[in-house]
Amino acid sequence: MKQIYTILFDLDGTLVDTAPDLMNAHNYVMNKFGYPTKSTEEIRNLVGGGAGAMIGRSIWGQAKKEFGKVQDEKIKKEMVKEFVDYYGKNIVNESKLIDGAKDFLIWSKEKNISMAVCTNKQEHLAIDLLKKIGIYDFFEYVAGHNTFDYCKPDPRHLTSVVEILGGDLKKTLMVGDSETDANAAKAAGIPVILLEDGYTEKNTTEIYHNHLIKDFIGIEKIVTKYL
Repeated sequence: MKQIYTILFDLDGTLVDTAPDLMNAHNYVMNKFGYPTKSTEEIRNLVGGGAGAMIGRSIWGQAKKEFGKVQDEKIKKEMVKEFVDYYGKNIVNESKLIDGAKDFLIWSKEKNISMAVCTNKQEHLAIDLLKKIGIYDFFEYVAGHNTFDYCKPDPRHLTSVVEILGGDLKKTLMVGDSETDANAAKAAGIPVILLEDGYTEKNTTEIYHNHLIKDFIGIEKIVTKYL
């Protein structure tokens, strides 16, 4: 049966509150390499560009003078590898679904809405997280940071997935929590539903969006208007 609509979801901070487990992995790496650790709230502001970007921004923000010492690409790669390895082994210790997320996925599936995840998390980590937290089977496709040669905020991260699903950009929505999601969707011409307390340093009012939600409870009313 042909899908009537397509919804693309970000993952971290949108479907799943992953900040506690990301913080633990981040702090493990920082302790090991001699850099300052961060709180869960601080981590929420760093997520969105992938592991390498998060670690780089963390060091830059905490210790600008020390950032210059990490010029060696080998060391940077080691830090990212350590992060990915540790995080992969501890991916759902404290992570939780955003309120109402699973009920909305069930509702969307019943409405024959096609769903996919577009995240800047590495693809294998995204798939593992979705499986372990129990929502993987709702999605027809999962596109991670390394799935294509580009990723958000590049709009092709979204448009390529819609094309793979055989969908229509004019019948597509993006649900995200940061300017990375919003900018990608805006460039692709896709309406954006934005979560209020996202993984971003920016205030919600500074981020492009068509609708604003606290969580997924009641989001069906918004989506129904597009169907």
